[in-house]
Amino acid sequence: MKHGHGGERAFRALGIAVMTVSDTRDESNDTSGALLVGRLTDAGHRLAEKSIVRDDVYRIRAIVSRWIADPAVEAIVTTGGTGLTGRDGTPEAIRPLLDKVIDGFGEVFRAISFRDIGTSTLQSRALAGVANGTLVFCVPGSTGACATAWDELIAAQLDSRTRPCNLVELLPRLTER
Repeated sequence: MKHGHGGERAFRALGIAVMTVSDTRDESNDTSGALLVGRLTDAGHRLAEKSIVRDDVYRIRAIVSRWIADPAVEAIVTTGGTGLTGRDGTPEAIRPLLDKVIDGFGEVFRAISFRDIGTSTLQSRALAGVANGTLVFCVPGSTGACATAWDELIAAQLDSRTRPCNLVELLPRLTER
């Protein structure tokens, strides 16, 4: 069941950072990062920063940590490094930074992906959570997976008009103790 927008809520543009995790991509061939940038700007959000980072846990963690500390970055989307190979380290880089994991994100992402790629979705370690009041989403590196994650999950949850609830309305309260 799809939930829509309520008329009385106003759209709130967010500052969103995008990171592509890859040992082989650069700006000329980063189709997944470009797709995410296009989707978020088309939705009315602001690109806070974009980075392409080698699949190295400490490099990933350093940049994401800086973004988490930046009040202009309210959400982060990473693409790549969520598989099972030895070089795939995005979940290991990000998980220690999270105050809370949004378990449903990975679960629902894999359920939706099952329609398109069948049991291969078991190899996805898509992850989301909250760190210092910043929403963090880690999705696989394929352009198709990025489109699925944004179109089916992230876009609605980063839209303040989505009913019955969305993550944007929680932003001021995510850092409360």
